[in-house]
Amino acid sequence: MTETGGQAPATAGGDGAGVAVGAGRLYGVGLGPGDPELVTVKAARLIGVADVIAYHAARHGRSIARSIALPYMREGQVEELLLYPLTTETTDHPGGYQGALDDFYVECAARLATHLDAGRTVVVLGEGDPLFYGSYMHLHKRLAHRYPTEVVPGVTSVSGAAAVLGRPLVERDEVLTVLPGTLPAEVLSERLAATDSAAVLKLGRTFEKVRDAFAQAGRLDDAWYVERATTGAERVAPLKDVDPDTVPYFSLALLASPAERTFVPEPLASEPLASGSVASEPVAPLGQSSHGDRLPTGTPGEVAVVGLGPAGRPWLTPEAQEALAAATDLVGYGPYVDRVAQNPRQERHRTDNRVEAERARHALELAREGRRVAVVSSGDPGVFAMASAVLEVAADFPDVPVRVVPGLTAAQAVASRAGAPLGHDYCVLSLSDLLKPWEVIAERISAAARADLVLAIYNPASRSRTWQLAATRDLLLEHRDPATPVIIGRNVGGAAESIIVTTLGDFDPTQVDMRCLLIIGSSTTRVAPSGQVYTPRRYP
Repeated sequence: MTETGGQAPATAGGDGAGVAVGAGRLYGVGLGPGDPELVTVKAARLIGVADVIAYHAARHGRSIARSIALPYMREGQVEELLLYPLTTETTDHPGGYQGALDDFYVECAARLATHLDAGRTVVVLGEGDPLFYGSYMHLHKRLAHRYPTEVVPGVTSVSGAAAVLGRPLVERDEVLTVLPGTLPAEVLSERLAATDSAAVLKLGRTFEKVRDAFAQAGRLDDAWYVERATTGAERVAPLKDVDPDTVPYFSLALLASPAERTFVPEPLASEPLASGSVASEPVAPLGQSSHGDRLPTGTPGEVAVVGLGPAGRPWLTPEAQEALAAATDLVGYGPYVDRVAQNPRQERHRTDNRVEAERARHALELAREGRRVAVVSSGDPGVFAMASAVLEVAADFPDVPVRVVPGLTAAQAVASRAGAPLGHDYCVLSLSDLLKPWEVIAERISAAARADLVLAIYNPASRSRTWQLAATRDLLLEHRDPATPVIIGRNVGGAAESIIVTTLGDFDPTQVDMRCLLIIGSSTTRVAPSGQVYTPRRYP
């Protein structure tokens, strides 16, 4: 009748042959074990938009399903109360108990069909899952071949009870057996003795028989009783201690996995689990922050140098997400660390941008102590970023493993927004003269221009570097046509993203700052009628 009632298994349903054209849609919606917050997002949405809400109830007219769904219902919806003609009573129906129920379901299906024929959306509510000992299945078998139908699964009472107990149902190769308490006692005891874990539903008047079956199977001491799981009237107790006179229909007996008695030993006091705190200082001096506890003894530390991409989670690779999630410590330039979502389990070590060697050493020292350290870089860590700095210092830490997790670099991001300017050979340069002299930069610009390579230029300008970009333009014009396409990409992936396409002759260096990346085309780079820039793969 509800999740813990019913007699027949479900049949498959859906949009089959003979479905009425222009008919409304039928939904069998599972509500979970009782807590309205365990209703799925999809179920809540469908309940809210339905034209008709149908639900079962006993003679008293109170519907548990309706009470669960009520927070998601709206005014003006048609409600169809499907009142059972009997539950445990005797009947003078010529077909007996089953005949009376069959006629009831035929009548209910006809009532719902009237709404469906009129084009109304009908949601049939059911506790737990609609096709797990649920009453909905009897309507499904009578309607699903005639109307567009969808079943929305719900959390079962078995799952709810296990969650309330905080005990696993099954582990690895164990077998879970679900039994109705209406089975004969000898069948119950035989199956309980032969399984690893079990759930017995439909208690109520069957409780004493079920309890005796557990005892006969030698499993009574391990069995639990759960009543109205996840609701305010929830009750949990050892099965052997429950008074049969207090047992309602909405209860079950649960035999948890034998593995629930095998606990993982607590770590020793000297080997606490990893923990950490979020640093409150804007920038913590290297080596001076408390970096929490080590991982348990024997857990290897490591340094992962992680590329965050140009901006935001959509640009982050699954491998980078995994490395960040596993980290106990995040190390990096402050604004880059800030791009990683806060996690109070992790220690965050924010530093200034010009202490790369010190930052790398600090990360390696943390890893040597057994920490899992993620050194974060914008874009790709191997392109003008932290990977080479870490590997250079790692020569002093031969016992610490270092891996590089790639990221989408700025050149690729800007190129994708503009079209395909890197479609042929290209050169990547940095205009920063902090670590190499301008004379070397100028020589390389001229060499790339003479070789007719597309140029992707990183670090094009800063507050202290104001003349180099104009000098770069002049060097390129010695070898490139003034009509050569130039792309200025700023803050790609961020809220202030902009892409400007101009020419080398019209290029204005004052439009550029450190948030920009430049792409200067080759002699074959073209601007399509759509405005997209591309460099053909064929070279004349």
